[in-house]
Amino acid sequence: MTGGARSEGAGTVETNTEGGPGPDAARRRGQPGEMVPNPARIYDYWLGGKDHYACDREVGEQVARTAPWAPAGARASRAYLREGVLWLAAQGIDQFLDIGSGLPTAGNVHQIAQHLNPAARVVYVDHDPVVLSHARVIVAPDPGVLVLEGDLRDPAAVLAQVREHPDVLDLTRPFALLLSAVLHFVPDDARPREIIRAFRAVMAPGSHLLVSHVVADDDEAGRATRVAAAAYSNAAQPFIPRTSAEITGFFDGFTLVPPGAHPLVQNGRPSTVLGGIGVVA
Repeated sequence: MTGGARSEGAGTVETNTEGGPGPDAARRRGQPGEMVPNPARIYDYWLGGKDHYACDREVGEQVARTAPWAPAGARASRAYLREGVLWLAAQGIDQFLDIGSGLPTAGNVHQIAQHLNPAARVVYVDHDPVVLSHARVIVAPDPGVLVLEGDLRDPAAVLAQVREHPDVLDLTRPFALLLSAVLHFVPDDARPREIIRAFRAVMAPGSHLLVSHVVADDDEAGRATRVAAAAYSNAAQPFIPRTSAEITGFFDGFTLVPPGAHPLVQNGRPSTVLGGIGVVA
């Protein structure tokens, strides 16, 4: 499953994939859900998937006209998730908590991790009903994979649900928290750094945090990215690109793994997405 744009975001709530108003917003507007552009489906469109509607393609193309590097950034974020999961599995991490997992696509986290370690276990958390229905079909035969309905903005509720399934993810042992292409859908007033601190507080030594996030520094690409973000004004949730310093700040309390928070590369060129992995010492 891809991160919600990410996804490149738990108690039962009525909001969408990565921290904004979900399909209920469509009902409040008197529109069917598929008529409201959805970041997970826009991301799916950029990745070459098939789970999207005309309204999603329209926003995706509008963003790409203003920031033509955006689709490449989505692909770079997805590639980084794959590479990161492989690296984490090679370090001995066998538990993964993927929040804002997004629509299933080729090479989901459990498939990647289990390729190296068949005993690896994965918990996916999302709250887009379309994402959840797809995910449950994909993972149904695997007892080591769990799909939960949840909201990144409510870490206490997410963790409460996870604690009910220690056979899948044991919080007393190291695990990887995957926030791929999801935090740029969490507005500042939802206090994303406090959300991460809440997860950090329960992470055993040796646990890891993986983040990918659209960056918008004070340069030409960054200014264009902020303009492109306005295309999401009618989408199911807002889009908030952040500066490199703000993204690096998400790793407070973690030790960054070299090369730190860095621009991801797509087709040999730096993208407008920063990625990084931190470890709990």
